[in-house]
Amino acid sequence: MADAGNASAADLLITGMAQLATAPAPGPRAGSDQAQIVVIPDAAMALADGRIVWTGPRDEWRGSTRLEVSAGNRAVIPALVDPHTHAIWAGDRLADFEARARGEKYEEILARGGGIRSTVEATSGAAASLLVDSAAARVNALVASGAATIEVKSGYGFTPEAEIRSLEAIAALRTRTSAHIHATLLVHVPPNEGSQRSEYVRTMAEEVVPEVARRQLATAVDVFVEREAFSVAEAELILRAALASGLEVTLHADQFHAIGGSELAAQLGGRSVDHLEASGSAQVAALAAVAPRTVATVLPGVSLHLGLPAAPARALVDAGVPVAIATDLNPGSSPMPSTMLAMALAVRLNGLSPAEALVAGTANAAAALRDPEGGVLLPGARADFVILDADDWREATYRLGPAAAETWIGGRRA
Repeated sequence: MADAGNASAADLLITGMAQLATAPAPGPRAGSDQAQIVVIPDAAMALADGRIVWTGPRDEWRGSTRLEVSAGNRAVIPALVDPHTHAIWAGDRLADFEARARGEKYEEILARGGGIRSTVEATSGAAASLLVDSAAARVNALVASGAATIEVKSGYGFTPEAEIRSLEAIAALRTRTSAHIHATLLVHVPPNEGSQRSEYVRTMAEEVVPEVARRQLATAVDVFVEREAFSVAEAELILRAALASGLEVTLHADQFHAIGGSELAAQLGGRSVDHLEASGSAQVAALAAVAPRTVATVLPGVSLHLGLPAAPARALVDAGVPVAIATDLNPGSSPMPSTMLAMALAVRLNGLSPAEALVAGTANAAAALRDPEGGVLLPGARADFVILDADDWREATYRLGPAAAETWIGGRRA
């Protein structure tokens, strides 16, 4: 924490914090470090120009401030980071939900044209204004749950034009929310087998990825590696094109089958590899070999909603792999617009301790986006924080209902 003498003046001093809890340094935090947090009782935090300039016990502040605001004897944590969402979509998956309730498997629904494919059809036919309006409502629900930084993917288009249109909608979304939005080009499902499929892969790699980079529509490219989606070879072609264009890479991998996606993420230096419900010891070992470079992002909402095995977060942490948490907010496999609930579920389903989950939802989630200024309450970081509706930070991972009383982004109430 900073010496108060080095922060003699502030725009705003937040006092009345029953506790301030944060990772002691930005992520990635791996191994035993993922369980280390700093908890300051009766804390204060000084802000200037939308950033934190000092934190510490209230009675140690010696500077001056133009305005003082009380947190009301409630706990304060870093604002959450949601590093994996699909917030841009149209239509719904209610028929799929009913089918799963009758016992049908998600892969069966996808194979007959439901699942992602039905959302692709609805999204492709929706007006751009509808896509932005509906996404804004979803993103602002995430903000109300405690998130300040949110990644939003494209991915519900069978054509290059549809993917570009979704990325343009994500760009427009930034004017409708106070959240920091990270855009990712997702190559989600192939249009068809045979020549049409191979031409789609070639077009994405050779034309769409360079255009996205040139227009700065996204900072990363993601590919879904799965039996019903893309092969490792197809993904590698697209992701190497992304790296050549100066974009980061990330992967959907091991959701239903471990067919090499995690290993590819490790090989390419991916910023993250997400899902991992089907990961085993070989995949954990592959990620451990490159730790802490590639963050393993677990999505407990998917396990809850689809009934899949939970990703092995406990084994990953124990192997020294940094673990992050995300909602995977989407219409089919995780309709969960609460980043804080995702963090609480990771304790129940993925075997994380409350402290590990807090770090996974903040510092490590920021690292999964290569964002060094979010996810911690430390001098120099963005003034993104959550005032909880409780006096103990552990409520953020304990409560299964709303626990965020106020979300602040850039030193302002969201």
